[in-house]
Amino acid sequence: MSDEKRSFRIALAGCGRISGNHIDAIARIDGLDLVAVCDERPDKAQAVAEPLGIPWYTDYAKMVGAGDSDVVAIATPSGLHSAQGVMAAKAGKHVVTEKPMAISLRSADELVQACDAAHVHLFVVKQNRLNAPIQMLKRAVDKGRFGRLYMANCTVRWTRPQEYYEQAPWRGTWEFDGGAFMNQASHYVDLIQWVMGPVESVMAKTATMARRIETEDSGIAILRFRSGALGTIEVTMLTYPRNMEGSITLLGEKGTVKIGGTAVNKVEHWIFADSDPDDEAIHSLDSSPPNVYGFGHEGYYRNVLAVLRGDAKPDTDGRAGRKSLELILGIYESARTGRDVPLPLKA
Repeated sequence: MSDEKRSFRIALAGCGRISGNHIDAIARIDGLDLVAVCDERPDKAQAVAEPLGIPWYTDYAKMVGAGDSDVVAIATPSGLHSAQGVMAAKAGKHVVTEKPMAISLRSADELVQACDAAHVHLFVVKQNRLNAPIQMLKRAVDKGRFGRLYMANCTVRWTRPQEYYEQAPWRGTWEFDGGAFMNQASHYVDLIQWVMGPVESVMAKTATMARRIETEDSGIAILRFRSGALGTIEVTMLTYPRNMEGSITLLGEKGTVKIGGTAVNKVEHWIFADSDPDDEAIHSLDSSPPNVYGFGHEGYYRNVLAVLRGDAKPDTDGRAGRKSLELILGIYESARTGRDVPLPLKA
């Protein structure tokens, strides 16, 4: 069968918090079929698999080796993403991995190299890029509507109670999870540099103020972009009593935009010196997602299918996923040393 019409079979690793977004997205797309799931907890794997009538596994290597899938989607703890992706690539499977793709640059590079060597695609899920208001914001930047960009800000004011971290022993650990920047805010770290361009240096402070975890529950980073613009990323998991805001704001010579809501889904400010047809459509793009993950997984998987059929380029591949990981690690290095950290990081 030619790739133009070919369907692709997906095996999903991880049946936890984010898995439903993957399962729902795959189910909506003609050309993608979920054929197996895996979780180390048999009750979770069975609960997902049985209503769908598909096999379930507790052993990831067995699922990958079963041979009935073309793609492995990885939604396991962050510290496992790279090793599991490498195993899938070596078995000849394309890899879709949740953010972050790894928790060290070395393991990120190992994953990229394994996929290159096996001639398979590596997709890193960054679904917030696909939010309609964010797409329009990126278009405004690319058109030069802001003129010179002066400042950018991402704010993530969410809440994760202690019970959230206690639901699984890997949460809030350096080995398998990372903190608020690495886990919850990684999409926002990705967005600010996707929109603003490369970061030249970062200065950061992090703190663990209320949660009994190894990693940070809050932090602030100050960015200098290569363009000369300045930026901040403010993150906390301590907002009372519920998730309040996930936003990005850009201030430029000829424009001011804030995309807010709980997950960059609502246009709060959209003002430019010069008019454009996009201005009439922008407020019709607001959405109210059911949770902070938004609606972007379906769009992401549509791009995966288009790439596998040879009709498109990846929205976010392994090298793009590495960029946001590098900035997060730069934030952590600055918080640890108290110094301004230049990017790219030294290998």
